[in-house]
Amino acid sequence: MQSRINLKIKFRESFRPFAPGVLNEKSPEWFDLDRESPYMLFTAQVKNDKRVRSDNEVVLTGLEKLKAARSLIPAVTHVDGSARIQTIKRADHPLYYDMVKSFYEITGCPVVVNTSFNVRGEPLVCTPEDAFRCFMRTDMDYLLIGKFILDKKGQTLRGYR
Repeated sequence: MQSRINLKIKFRESFRPFAPGVLNEKSPEWFDLDRESPYMLFTAQVKNDKRVRSDNEVVLTGLEKLKAARSLIPAVTHVDGSARIQTIKRADHPLYYDMVKSFYEITGCPVVVNTSFNVRGEPLVCTPEDAFRCFMRTDMDYLLIGKFILDKKGQTLRGYR
């Protein structure tokens, strides 16, 4: 997922990790972090029981090491096992929280990939029109705006690809 988002959506180097957005109450189960981090100001190690270690991990170097799965949440786990965390509380972001909670209820994982909504070299998305334009110009499959979900397959507007 990390490589796919970097190459097909962000248009940047495939090895760059993302930050995890995690339900605030589930954060201690996944990360060695003893406080909230609503603004992604803190990094912490992914918990040992969520880490994945292979027998050949010690001999991997360079890009091989970058491509190795390091945890159950590899797209947000840096090569040193850390992550820059955003904790999510319903009181602060009800729609985002509810979306992540629904993902957790389906998958058992309360962590999602979090990244800025822009393409390399472009400003951040600020309006629904900016979001739609970015959506149509990248290989994103779906776009959630508020309570709406857009499927790329259902879009037929010209001039956006």
